[in-house]
Amino acid sequence: MMFTDAFIKYFKDHAKLLAISDINQGRLALAEKSLKPTFGDIPCYKAEDFDKMLKTHRPDCVIVTTIDRAHDEYICRSLEAGCDVITEKPMTIDEKKCQRIIDTVKKTGKKVRVTFNYRYSPPRSQVKELLLSGVIGKILSVTFQWVLNTNHGADYFRRWHRNKSNSGGLMVHKATHHFDLINWWLGTVPETVFARGARVFYNAQQAERYGLAGRATRCRDCKLGQKCNYYLDMSSMDIIRDLYLNNEQYDGYLRDKCVFSDEIDIEDTMNLVVTYKSGAFMSYSLVAFSSWEGYRVEFTGTKGRLEHYCQEASYINGDGSIPGEIKPEGTSIRIFPQFQTPYTVPIHRGEGGHGGGDIVMLHDIFMPNAQPDPLRRSADYVQGAYSILTGIAANKSMATNAMIYVDQLVKGLPDPNFLPMPGQNESIPYVSDSQHLLDGRKAEGIIPVRLLEENQH
Repeated sequence: MMFTDAFIKYFKDHAKLLAISDINQGRLALAEKSLKPTFGDIPCYKAEDFDKMLKTHRPDCVIVTTIDRAHDEYICRSLEAGCDVITEKPMTIDEKKCQRIIDTVKKTGKKVRVTFNYRYSPPRSQVKELLLSGVIGKILSVTFQWVLNTNHGADYFRRWHRNKSNSGGLMVHKATHHFDLINWWLGTVPETVFARGARVFYNAQQAERYGLAGRATRCRDCKLGQKCNYYLDMSSMDIIRDLYLNNEQYDGYLRDKCVFSDEIDIEDTMNLVVTYKSGAFMSYSLVAFSSWEGYRVEFTGTKGRLEHYCQEASYINGDGSIPGEIKPEGTSIRIFPQFQTPYTVPIHRGEGGHGGGDIVMLHDIFMPNAQPDPLRRSADYVQGAYSILTGIAANKSMATNAMIYVDQLVKGLPDPNFLPMPGQNESIPYVSDSQHLLDGRKAEGIIPVRLLEENQH
């Protein structure tokens, strides 16, 4: 819907939608109805007629937005039919499927673009600009914590994402965004990954703590709705009702399965140590049952430190709210130069999904004669591959208790076209006066209270 809504509102004069395909006849009918006023009668094809659709309409590009496990199938079939591809993240879910895409791109010479909308969000682009400026020098260490709250986070445990065979788990499906940001921010790719993770919250034991005995397979059949904070009433949400509840008879997909089910095999808390080819180290954690939503990322370099905190509005996918909307009051960028006064950087703001990144990315994709992007935010199959390889390696590490070498997962993957980062052999001037670190009004809102109190005494 992100793409079709954009065609209707912004790009109908620049891009022509030729046909659509889906496994669910009900959803096809909904899409056909919504698109008709803009594009007329749109041909609709069942999934088994996908190749027929390509042969009949000969599109320039195919947009793949299906379940993660099938991305490689539709990407490769489209490439082999002579089409370029735009795919939702993650590009795929494991190293074998990733290798298939790498090989098919090389064989066909066609292009794959992965839609990393977080890169285009103004605050995240701003972080990239600051790191490129060399304000903290060469980046040596990263601490990255991302938390999903019990509204958004729980939703992954209701849907098809709950099984690794569908999604690769949160290490691939969700964290591909995070690992891509790090690769892009640092201008490098992962080298080794060591990980630990488990399902410690969305399980029967937590349900017992809540007093939720006698749970049903799905919310719609459960008698505990009045006492369960995770109860999802699909009939009360227009998009979810129309897309899923009213179309269950076509494919049997249940959108509201119990989040405490033993059928779930993905983790809800994960911790990683990652090394990068640039020499940087990262400590990363992802939690899917937090009381707030957002992330904290801290870069420490040869000339100082950059801290970026971001709080996001929570949502349930399809509930009608804006996904990933940034809360300005919980979002900040702070710079701590070595031996100098720290300062806050005013945040660049954007509106819309994923911190304002969606619409910027869509313009970059669909507007003709787009201006060159000095931040190189567009991601090809190489960058799409490296974003998932961290998560794929993490899954392997959790399963084997071993450190995983990323370059052993796939073959023939070239280096990404990242901008060179500053600070490699930079000479750093001596700063003679470090006492002003604790002085000045600029620093008062940033320096810990303990330090300020010590300075007063």
